[in-house]
Amino acid sequence: MTTVGLLYPGHSAEDDYPRIAVLLDSDIRLPVFHTDIGEDAHRLDALIEMGATDRLAAGVEELRLAGAESLVWACTSGSFVRGRDGAQQQIRELAQAAGLPASSTSFAFVHAAQALGVSRVAVAATYPDDVTGLFEKFLESAGIEVVAARASGIVTAAEVGTWEREQVLELAAAGDDPRAEAVLMPDTALHTAGHLQELEETLGKPVLTANQVTVWEGLRLAERRAWADGLGTLFARPDHWPEGE
Repeated sequence: MTTVGLLYPGHSAEDDYPRIAVLLDSDIRLPVFHTDIGEDAHRLDALIEMGATDRLAAGVEELRLAGAESLVWACTSGSFVRGRDGAQQQIRELAQAAGLPASSTSFAFVHAAQALGVSRVAVAATYPDDVTGLFEKFLESAGIEVVAARASGIVTAAEVGTWEREQVLELAAAGDDPRAEAVLMPDTALHTAGHLQELEETLGKPVLTANQVTVWEGLRLAERRAWADGLGTLFARPDHWPEGE
């Protein structure tokens, strides 16, 4: 049994996680603790407060009791708005509070892109322009070139959580660029787990989405390799790994 603990702000697209768990091996568990979102706004001050240490630490004990082997702060904007150094400090404090390896969705995007050998990306974001720009800077600080970025101007996670398949596909297509090796969709409030295969088939390239990379990152920290149909290139079995390994 492998258990990845997820700290998720509020309630928007957390039902992506049980969907992902169903597609993964039956001995992978993804318990979610809902942190206090505070003010639901894609605005810098609100996002910094959303990721405050005390808000994240509130869920640590519950997830430890659930058997978590790793923890992920399942929020992209609530980490990258602090810049690379601030986001690193955030997960250091989380790891210290939990006594477990920890990360955030922002770093999950970086590690997932690196694992796929991707260095040029397009960003298809639900965020306003300024927040999207900070995500671009975060990626670029990790050596990932952003060749195009689309900002949708959505202010609240609650609104993003209502988006359905057609809107998700439209956003991905609008954000894509021929120069990009992959498309990144950074909001954990966006339902994407049910659309990953269609997204990649439509765009003809890997698509990395927030809830997808969050789970992958937690499994990476727990030193668990997992593969699944329907969860995109990130969860496809690498050709160089022998069958059954």
